[in-house]
Amino acid sequence: MQFDFDAAVTAPFRMQPGLRRLAPGTAQLTPLAPGSRHQREKLAVLSAFAGQALVSRAGFDPTPALQALCRQAADEHPQHFRWDGHAATAMGVTVRDGQVQQQQAGVFGLGDELSRCVELQPPAWRLPALLALAFAEDIAIVDAADATVPWMAVALPSHWAPEDKVGHHFAHIHAPVADAELVRKAGEGLLRLVSGSERWERFVWNVTDNPRLHTHPHRVNTERWSHEPAARGLPRAWFRSERQTFIPLPEHRQSLFTIAVDVQLLPQVVDTPERARRLADAVQTMSPAVLQYRGLTGVRDQLLDWLASR
Repeated sequence: MQFDFDAAVTAPFRMQPGLRRLAPGTAQLTPLAPGSRHQREKLAVLSAFAGQALVSRAGFDPTPALQALCRQAADEHPQHFRWDGHAATAMGVTVRDGQVQQQQAGVFGLGDELSRCVELQPPAWRLPALLALAFAEDIAIVDAADATVPWMAVALPSHWAPEDKVGHHFAHIHAPVADAELVRKAGEGLLRLVSGSERWERFVWNVTDNPRLHTHPHRVNTERWSHEPAARGLPRAWFRSERQTFIPLPEHRQSLFTIAVDVQLLPQVVDTPERARRLADAVQTMSPAVLQYRGLTGVRDQLLDWLASR
């Protein structure tokens, strides 16, 4: 998922935009293998809870942004995704003007999982659903004109509910985030920046007790780290990361916001003494409010002890 550990895990820990420019030609989308972990979780979400993942402000037209995303996908990964200006094809499934056609059988399950999932959606959401199943990234459209996020196709949220965020102002969306006043104040300027002529990326991470990619708050236990007693040392832990990028649409004062989530066992990520030190330094400098927001308050000392042993 191209997560840059050294760039993302720093001390003192601060909630900040952390944007960096993307070099020209850097890929912003990650093709999914048929039956991959990301694809299976997205299939489950879009089959059962699409109304919480595919959401839009009433009256908003995502067509220019979706066409730009299709062009980007076809340019980056022509062997995986095709776009002729009207029809999109990926993994044997074509969506044209909201109609779904299976061109060839898939290579896992019954062979028609993708087409059946896409066809479950209302016609206007079938192209976004195909894109969601073809690539690891979730997608949102940000609008610099009014600093809102009017459209989202987010199947793998990190403990937030897309249906509660869509259409709201940037500051409202980030209101629950601890120690993020700098981010909230910079919101309108940030959206103008990422909707300009340059491309940007940023990274987000956390240590979590949940191995799932999909952590919608209605689908996970709200009590973190409650499944193992503290006396047993650090409970089984995972490193959750996000690589976020922006595909600008300056002519529309918009940007496509991509979110690539990954979850790996913590020891697989913290695999050197240097990484252990970097992560420990970051956790040690988190404020009480940030620790609480990130669900680390009760496990902080155990996590630091474990990192010291590495």
